Amino acid sequence: MTWTLDQIKQKVDSFHQNGQTLNAVYWLLKKYNLKSKNLKGFLFREKAKPDFILMTTEGEFGEPQIIRIPENTFEFPIELMLILIAHEMVHVNQKTTKPYVLDKNEREWQAYYEMNFNILFPQLPEISNFHKKFFAQKGLEYYNRMGEGSELQQKYADQKKQVEDLIASLA
Repeated sequence: MTWTLDQIKQKVDSFHQNGQTLNAVYWLLKKYNLKSKNLKGFLFREKAKPDFILMTTEGEFGEPQIIRIPENTFEFPIELMLILIAHEMVHVNQKTTKPYVLDKNEREWQAYYEMNFNILFPQLPEISNFHKKFFAQKGLEYYNRMGEGSELQQKYADQKKQVEDLIASLA
């Protein structure tokens, strides 16, 4: 069965209203093909605020990872929550699939790049231009922390150009 985004939103809202936020997350993982054998599960963290939503991936390299999500995850736009979960799923892969991505700046760069270009998860719905620009700028912050002219910056120079072009197109 093919679901519209509105139907998906209704289903997730129903889960959320019935106190089944984690069931909603697992349902979305399946619906959007975000599952990973290296994901140990989800745990709640403090509630998010409209201007600060924090999700984190926790676990040792090579071990199954836990993603912490706000208990009020689905009080925010589902498109935004999906892309934030996808960001964390990138981290799950980086920390559990060899070669591991050991550099934090590189991990964040790759995850923020995915949020805008959906290479690993092309099936996700579009996010707002505001969020595209915000995440592109966040990615550039991590790119800049890699060190001027470093091997890592050279490795991602073409992607950086794509990100800069995206930001310019959204201005």
